[in-house]
Amino acid sequence: MKNYFLTAGLALVLMASCAPKEETALSMSGLNPKNFQTEVNGASTNLYSLKNKAGMEVCITNFGGRIVSIMVPDKNGDMQDVVLGFDNVDDYINVPSDFGASIGRYANRLNQGRISIDGEEIQLPQNNFGHCLHGGPKGWQYQVYEAKPVDESTLELVRISPDGDENFPGNMVAKVTYKLTEENAIEIAYEATTDKKTVVNMTNHSYFNLSGNPQAPITDHLLYINADSYTPVDSTYMTTGEILPVAGTPMDFTTPKSVGQEIDRYDFEQLKNGNGYDHNWVLNTKGDASQVAVKLASPVTGITVEVYTNEPGIQVYSGNFLDGTVTGKKDIVYGQRTGICLETQKYPDSPNKQWAESNAFLNPGETYRSYCKFQFGIEK
Repeated sequence: MKNYFLTAGLALVLMASCAPKEETALSMSGLNPKNFQTEVNGASTNLYSLKNKAGMEVCITNFGGRIVSIMVPDKNGDMQDVVLGFDNVDDYINVPSDFGASIGRYANRLNQGRISIDGEEIQLPQNNFGHCLHGGPKGWQYQVYEAKPVDESTLELVRISPDGDENFPGNMVAKVTYKLTEENAIEIAYEATTDKKTVVNMTNHSYFNLSGNPQAPITDHLLYINADSYTPVDSTYMTTGEILPVAGTPMDFTTPKSVGQEIDRYDFEQLKNGNGYDHNWVLNTKGDASQVAVKLASPVTGITVEVYTNEPGIQVYSGNFLDGTVTGKKDIVYGQRTGICLETQKYPDSPNKQWAESNAFLNPGETYRSYCKFQFGIEK
């Protein structure tokens, strides 16, 4: 009997030592994983950290597939968090925002929330000036992705979107894979399949502030956009169907200039309509992900980020509607233009405009694939 208890006790000790341990250590950016653990519609949420040998760290929650923090070195070797966000999942759930989110089914706007597929008119939710924005009020940024950690530097997120999800047709299986490379790049690979013809346009909606100080506006950041044209919008932020040249306008970033240099030129109708920059640029890269599409740089920290993508367009949004009503990480209030979004994408409202270079339809048997890379660096 004595040997039995000894054997049983040893077995319990071994079982306890082999059981997975709950992560309790704070992230480099000061995030507590416990603050991201809850259930939404019966699905568990958590915080996942990606790290590389260079010391960079990226924290992601599977609620909305959101990037919560990105820690990169500045020109002095100090680590800086360069994205806006919250330090707990409750705020992501309760405060309407797109901070860091994996957007779907359709990023950006669909005119009056309507699409036509093979002659059938489909009415989607209208949640932004009568349009359907970022998949509607219950878009994927407010849903839980199934998280599948691959290794220390790679996280796979899967979203199964049923037929009729926000009235989009087709059962869709979507996957977002985040990979932190040894070269300090975040690679994002999107995939999706469907059993019924539908539309899809996924992107990442991180708000960057490369100064590491989210109390400071990003208007001093230097911006380069490899695009000779853009898609103008009306007063409801909907694309007009035109493609116009940037030359001779405040939309011209073919030579780097500060974001704020001409942002308040409201005599230029597009800046008035957008309340600043909130537009899609038609990239010269034409789907070649080996070419730089956009480059952003902070003159304060020297931190840079280059964007590479196989998509035809990129939405640049200068945080015009951040208004001091949202409190983010470290109890910092986010004021106007304290973050800038660089959203690789199909052009807004592509299913209705049917631009040849921006097909957003997906058929059964096809696989949607989209790629984006945020390459971080330093300029001293």
